[in-house]
Amino acid sequence: MSKFSTYPVTLDGDNIEIKRKEVREYFHKTFDLFEKIFELLDGDEVFYKKSEPTRHPMIFYFGHTATFFINKLIAMKIIQERINPEFESIFAVGVDEMAWDDITSESYKWPKVDEVREYRKKVRELVDDLIMNIPLTLPIRDESDMWIVLMGIEHERIHIETSLVLHRQMPLKFIKEVDEFKLCSVAGEAPKNEMITIPSSHVKLGKDKSHHLYGWDNEYGTYSEDVPEFKTSKYLVSNAEFMEFVINGGYENEEYWDEEGKTFLKITGAKHPTFWHLIDGAYMYRTISSIIDMPQNWPVDVNALEAEAFCKYKSKKEGVNYSLPSEAEYRAVYEYAGLKDLPEFDDTKANLNFSTYFSSCPVDKFGFNGIYDVVGNVWQWSRTPIFGFDGFEVHKAYDDFSIPTFDDKHAMILGSSWASSGNLIMKHSRYAFRKHFYQNAGFRYVITQAKEDKVQDIYESDELVSQYCEFQYGEEYFGVKNFAIQTAKIASKFAINKTKAMDLGCATGRATYELAKEFEMVEGVDFSVRFVGVGSKLKEDGYVAFTSKEEGDLTTNKKITIEELGYENLKDKVSFWQGDACNMKPNFDSYDLVLATNLIDRLYQPRLFLDTIDERLNEDGILVITSPYTWQESSTKKEFWLGGYKDESGEEVKTIDSLKTILSDKFELVHVEDLEFIIKETARKYQHTISEVSVWKKK
Repeated sequence: MSKFSTYPVTLDGDNIEIKRKEVREYFHKTFDLFEKIFELLDGDEVFYKKSEPTRHPMIFYFGHTATFFINKLIAMKIIQERINPEFESIFAVGVDEMAWDDITSESYKWPKVDEVREYRKKVRELVDDLIMNIPLTLPIRDESDMWIVLMGIEHERIHIETSLVLHRQMPLKFIKEVDEFKLCSVAGEAPKNEMITIPSSHVKLGKDKSHHLYGWDNEYGTYSEDVPEFKTSKYLVSNAEFMEFVINGGYENEEYWDEEGKTFLKITGAKHPTFWHLIDGAYMYRTISSIIDMPQNWPVDVNALEAEAFCKYKSKKEGVNYSLPSEAEYRAVYEYAGLKDLPEFDDTKANLNFSTYFSSCPVDKFGFNGIYDVVGNVWQWSRTPIFGFDGFEVHKAYDDFSIPTFDDKHAMILGSSWASSGNLIMKHSRYAFRKHFYQNAGFRYVITQAKEDKVQDIYESDELVSQYCEFQYGEEYFGVKNFAIQTAKIASKFAINKTKAMDLGCATGRATYELAKEFEMVEGVDFSVRFVGVGSKLKEDGYVAFTSKEEGDLTTNKKITIEELGYENLKDKVSFWQGDACNMKPNFDSYDLVLATNLIDRLYQPRLFLDTIDERLNEDGILVITSPYTWQESSTKKEFWLGGYKDESGEEVKTIDSLKTILSDKFELVHVEDLEFIIKETARKYQHTISEVSVWKKK
């Protein structure tokens, strides 16, 4: 086993101190390996270069995994103090290419690499101390403080792999060799692929909360499917097999590409896989740190669009319908191969977990009951868009891990690669990427009788998000007007200038669109990607679909389009972002209006927001705060409450009075009014709440 190989920590056991030591070792090996792979960058100046236009400079990824630990520990109130609020803002989000990711380099002044190295050292020390001292009972479960530590470790394991992909995309002149990262030295002619019959089976996916290994929220729940007999390719598609598609004009023939694929070709100008280089008329192959002769018998690295196009090419050529496997069909292959899950699986019998190479290897090296590379070598694209199983529940510490990908646009990758470790190599791991993204991913093809699922409207399955969709986009009840519309009207009435506004705590985005009727540009910002995704979906897909709870398990599906709302001409004026009101990124600035909606009593430290919000407003800027002042310790520790308690002298402290005290030096209070709202819980239960609206003009 390589010194870089590490199995994930099991959650069970009967000795707490031994378990702490296991977690501690796993944490440090992960942290070390992550930093080791950044030694591939040839000099600190390379940290500020992008390997791919739609991604951040590498300095972002170097800082991101460390700030993830702190941000999650803060969010779950395991720690109270930040190490570096600026770093924990600029390195917080921006990894997937979402509408709420800000990847414009001019938005940030990136710190020095040595400053980030020092920051990572401080994070390492803090997490090390937590591992040895936070409360711990066994088995570790998802409500445990140690679960959040494991979340940070597994998150960094993901970025070990994705950073290696980015390094591999970086121009070679900016990359240096790392002696310990050994490539496979065996290459030759590719074996001829053939089809293997997989018998029909009943497949069960998902796991329960008692599973012995850490899991992301999308792995839990239940799903079953009867999978009819199908055929799968014996080998992954090799460079040689894919070469035929390239030479025969596969990238030039649009009949093999769907609309998304055609857009990919137009934008990138691709003529061959990204890790192929055409040099002096011959195709060469890019590894993480070198260009070598084309290894014909290694698996091809492609995105999902290229894999789908190859299947269409092969189907037309042979008159047989080839496709990528579904998630359920892949599991049928996995079970046919007789694989065992961790920790029983022997990682030396597959090219994964850095146990063999820091590269791919021949497609006929690691066999499993006659099928090769069922796991390892490269990930395998599937035709299944990722979704939540029955019983799916968002983990509150990381609500933006899975939900943003449940959009029918993120295809699952299956089976792991040579660069996969930790959670990534487990039987139940589920990861998905947009189809144009490159990972260490290739594919195998199947001949199947299974019918393709038709793309349907995606109804919000998240109960809280659906409730807010009903609140903002649903009917009005008991004569109470729509709260989002009314707050936007009040804010617009008092705004002096109307160039740029922020809807902070935007939830599902209704007020963001309403403000766009008056303002030239409006940014909707919310801490929760679950909410932000709704407004973004309305902009991108033109509709919002949600379930309205009626009684018990009975729900009504509702859908409203952007045309019905009258927002079709406003969508170019709005954008949606994930953001922490207590620690906002520096690019959130120059506003004529900030509307902070029902937010102040849900912040973990509201003073952090109030003490700096003036810096984000223009001259004559307006701050509007709405809140019912329902302070609760689950959101805000009592020591940070602005009202709703008696002080040391026994005097009652009201929130509006605290706001006057805090804001009076920088703002003038110009208006206060009550505004009621109704939230539907079921057909016979509603929340009736009165929010206080206070309007403040910057001095």
